[in-house]
Amino acid sequence: MDERVSDLFGSGNGLGSGSSAVASNAKSGNGHGTAGQKAPKNKKSKARYPRNFKPSNNTPYLPPEAEEGNIEYKLKLVNPTQYRFEHLATQMKWRLQEGRGEAVYQIGVEDNGMLAGLSEEDMRASLNTLHCLAEKVGADITVLREQELDYDSDDPHKIAEVLIRKVPDDQQFLDLRVAVLDIFMRSRLDGLQASALRSWGFNSKGEVVNYSESRTAEQICESASKMITFIDLAGHHKYLKTTIFGLTSYCPDFAMLVVSANTGIAGTTREHLGLAMALKVPIFIVISKVDLCSRTTVERTVRQLERVLKQPGCNKVPMVVGSTDDAVTAAQQFAQFPNITPIFTLSSVSGQSLDVLKVFFNILPPLSNSKEQEELMQQLTEFQVDEIYTVPEVGTVVGGTLYSGICREGDHLIVGPTDSGQFQELSIGSIQRNRSGCRVLRAGQAATLALGDFDRSLIRKGMVILSPEMNPTICWMFEAEIVLLFHAKTFHKGFQVTVHIGNVRQTATVEAVHGKEELRTGEKAVVCFKFLKHPEYLKVGAKVLFREGVTKGIGHVTKLQPISQYQPSHGEDEEV
Repeated sequence: MDERVSDLFGSGNGLGSGSSAVASNAKSGNGHGTAGQKAPKNKKSKARYPRNFKPSNNTPYLPPEAEEGNIEYKLKLVNPTQYRFEHLATQMKWRLQEGRGEAVYQIGVEDNGMLAGLSEEDMRASLNTLHCLAEKVGADITVLREQELDYDSDDPHKIAEVLIRKVPDDQQFLDLRVAVLDIFMRSRLDGLQASALRSWGFNSKGEVVNYSESRTAEQICESASKMITFIDLAGHHKYLKTTIFGLTSYCPDFAMLVVSANTGIAGTTREHLGLAMALKVPIFIVISKVDLCSRTTVERTVRQLERVLKQPGCNKVPMVVGSTDDAVTAAQQFAQFPNITPIFTLSSVSGQSLDVLKVFFNILPPLSNSKEQEELMQQLTEFQVDEIYTVPEVGTVVGGTLYSGICREGDHLIVGPTDSGQFQELSIGSIQRNRSGCRVLRAGQAATLALGDFDRSLIRKGMVILSPEMNPTICWMFEAEIVLLFHAKTFHKGFQVTVHIGNVRQTATVEAVHGKEELRTGEKAVVCFKFLKHPEYLKVGAKVLFREGVTKGIGHVTKLQPISQYQPSHGEDEEV
């Protein structure tokens, strides 16, 4: 991992020579589309398979059905008995819970993954049963695609892929955060105006719900079962610190790298890929402004991206998405296989492929399942403060992500650390998700919290709001195991860098490089850092990313040097 990220980062200038690509991973037959290609209307659509699975005995297979997860295989659902129907409904509830409100059913597929297919009559009956099951558990169904199997048979058989999605309940919609890395700050994602860039909503039937229909944020949240929230990060090199803060602090589920078709790959493209890999944020690419240049120019940009993605330093498998069918495949494989990188081409003038991107977002599943979220919800409350506002008639408002626990209106919590390492007491007024009121905030969800008349000067970015029962570790100094990705000369004691750890961003001094006098590019070591301005709340194991000029490095926290045990303060004599 470190060597690959190091190759990608380089100095942040140029694309590098790039050695032989992993060509075998990008060959056809793995569900990859081609630029601008449309699915033939009158031709049979053959089944696609995950790239690491090989069919046997000339019979198409999917991987065997997994007990966990939100994907369910069903050979057929024709006239089930009442007992069988109730069992199937319970099973659907489980799959929906695993997918945090979403499940995908493969109809005509056996449990071992064999694509047996169904006749037209049995498929129609099975989809009708599936609709009745979804209605019973409070969900809707959307047939993503039907495919005719290419068997040597006079009797055609089909398989169907169906999305099951819960109807929104108490605003507990699925919210996926996408960090937008737009290298050219003025080239917004084609087809999305500034207002729409905030979020896209999808209802339980998979229909888009957004601001274009003059809906308010509250109306969108009420009708949406799934929200795609876009975090607009400046991709330009001079705003790299802001970009890094957004990727580390806002906890995005995915990153979307926007590349202009008429300009091609800029010097920061590789650096953004390296950042995403270092932070383990899955990334996909959107090539915009395809209407401003010829097809040849667009294809050249696509080929440039494919070469970069296939380099040993990246080792990604590019998947050019040219149809809605490709988008379904890309969304599923993107979530299952971290080396898959979908590539879209869009036009703001013609609207080309914008519908394809919408299909992708509609199907894109969450990376964490319900069990992982439940485990986080059982822990004490921890909310990361990323933004601070003063709202008329509301008072101080903070925005961020609830890392663990549950937060409700009226909860009494603590916020800090201050310059002296202490915490202040506060109470939560109102809570909003996507600009709409919310009664309960759960782990993993982003929101804004109204703190009433709490003094804004006592809060800064990088603080945390915690349960009073928590005993937080506050430190000026910490140790981290790092790898130096790039440095012009040598990295040694006394060197100053900007450190990013979660929502913490602060200048720190290198106090010691254990076991070595200095580090050079590509070398590893345990390094002791000391913050310059104020102590911070950290955890062992947290990812560390640091940068200063051309110097770049990554690692993780291995040891903390706490300043003292937590002592509550009411803030009367606090100096901030």
